[in-house]
Amino acid sequence: MNSLLLKNLIRAVVLVLLQGLVLQRIYVGGMSFNYFSLIMYPVVIMILPIQTSRAALVFIGFALGLAVDLFYGSLGVHASACLFIAFIRPLVLRFMEPRGGYPIPSSPLPRAFGLQWFVQYAGLMLVFYLLFYFSVEVFTFVYTGQILIKTISSFILSMLGILAYITLFNPKS
Repeated sequence: MNSLLLKNLIRAVVLVLLQGLVLQRIYVGGMSFNYFSLIMYPVVIMILPIQTSRAALVFIGFALGLAVDLFYGSLGVHASACLFIAFIRPLVLRFMEPRGGYPIPSSPLPRAFGLQWFVQYAGLMLVFYLLFYFSVEVFTFVYTGQILIKTISSFILSMLGILAYITLFNPKS
């Protein structure tokens, strides 16, 4: 088995288990004021190699989201949000492409493109994920204010978690 594939598979399994067994049960602000969600597992899609095909991204996004849905007992909410960011990832990467293009092979990581670039990239992907996720979760735009509050508060917490993960584990690919 390809070592890069194995690393990404192990990363996905660990982050899905972390999300489903630990982070799901964290209620910042208490049970009655649950506007904060720590969502870390989308980083799996974010840091896949840049050359990953769109079909592979969509398949990985669906499988990843479905695995998290099993822990949450939700009916495809995570899967749809993961599919969404997997689908738009090539567009975001094209939008953020450096002048000289991306070196081949590479992954969108701070070691390759710098911390500032990574924060912008991960932040953009996370905002798309959270807006889509919270919109599908309530499935109506009546709660637009709550969707935005949850998105902003969860973005701050999740971005800190993703940056901590990237700093602590320093993935090379």
